[in-house]
Amino acid sequence: MLNFEFKNPTKIIFGKGQIGNLGKEIPKNAKVLMVYGAGSIKSNGIYEQVKKALSDFEVLEFSGIPANPEYEVLMDALKVIKEENITYLLAVGGGSVIDGVKFLSSAALYTGNTPWDILKNSIRTENGLPFGTVLTLPATGSEMNSGAVITRKETGEKLGMGGPGLFPQFSILDPQVVTSIPERQLANGIMDAFSHVLEQYMTYPIGAILQDRIAESIMQTLIEIAPRIMKNTSDYEAAANFMWSCTMALNGLIQKGVPTDWAVHAMGHELTALFGIDHARTLAIIAPSHYYYNFEAKKEKLAQYGERVWDIKTGSTEEKAKAAIEKTVDFFHSLGIDTKLSDYTAAYEGTAERVSQRFTDRGWLGLGEHKTLAPADVEKIIKMSY
Repeated sequence: MLNFEFKNPTKIIFGKGQIGNLGKEIPKNAKVLMVYGAGSIKSNGIYEQVKKALSDFEVLEFSGIPANPEYEVLMDALKVIKEENITYLLAVGGGSVIDGVKFLSSAALYTGNTPWDILKNSIRTENGLPFGTVLTLPATGSEMNSGAVITRKETGEKLGMGGPGLFPQFSILDPQVVTSIPERQLANGIMDAFSHVLEQYMTYPIGAILQDRIAESIMQTLIEIAPRIMKNTSDYEAAANFMWSCTMALNGLIQKGVPTDWAVHAMGHELTALFGIDHARTLAIIAPSHYYYNFEAKKEKLAQYGERVWDIKTGSTEEKAKAAIEKTVDFFHSLGIDTKLSDYTAAYEGTAERVSQRFTDRGWLGLGEHKTLAPADVEKIIKMSY
């Protein structure tokens, strides 16, 4: 097991009716900017619950954060923060809204020329404007980590940011919100969480027995509850396990002491930036090809995954590993998620070369757990995904 440090300061408030306790978590004299998306919270009752809980506070609102938080939209919100002297941010939404608020938290205190430099130059955020979250769509785990990904349509880019100043002070997780989530978004949430675990698990054995077992248990839970929650969003037990699995998948716990990959996400982000494909679905496009391309380096962990998660007991290491990839693809398909780029766009020719060149231009010359995947390898993996 590798050396590590672990600190996660986010307070989790989990369960039925917990939105009503929101006011207890925000400083009494705070001037709050409530940030949310397209307005679905006004049709499912969450908006009213939040507003009631904030009745003793001065609250301004900013709505319209898109599914991939857009830089120009966020710059409009940043203007409100500065002009109105906002002292506290509240994200009410899924990962996109929370990521957007993390950017705002950082940008509000940034003293450089342009906030885009935070992303372009990978500037670590040590201190941000304080914020909390009310999670409405389990998927990304952003409610309990310090990372965010922001899109800029103007340049067709999707870049990440992070730092210890970007942990939410608190996150309220009420599984009842799952009831109103559309099937497509549920599938995306399951896929996203599953892929988060794979990125931290599907590398090579390093003797981190507990981390492996926790990662495997999250994946097993997602596999078990997927058909239940897709069939009946009012199944509270399934919803609770779904929500907590998504949070545990990316709160930093299972990545401590182990090598991590994240090449699938790096490539997937480019497909979202270029074609607007749902983030979770870009991961389903890239992951199978990534595992086949890096089969020799990953086959031991793939075989372990096959044995423990998919109950593949017979065959050689290579046979178990290949069967595990096939089972994974079948699972993605069971969620209604296609796994080829050509399933999403007819304009896929040239994509691999374009992404490879972008990685070269950014100096991303060594991806993956071994830092050996060059842009030329990225090009081949994406072509395999066509």
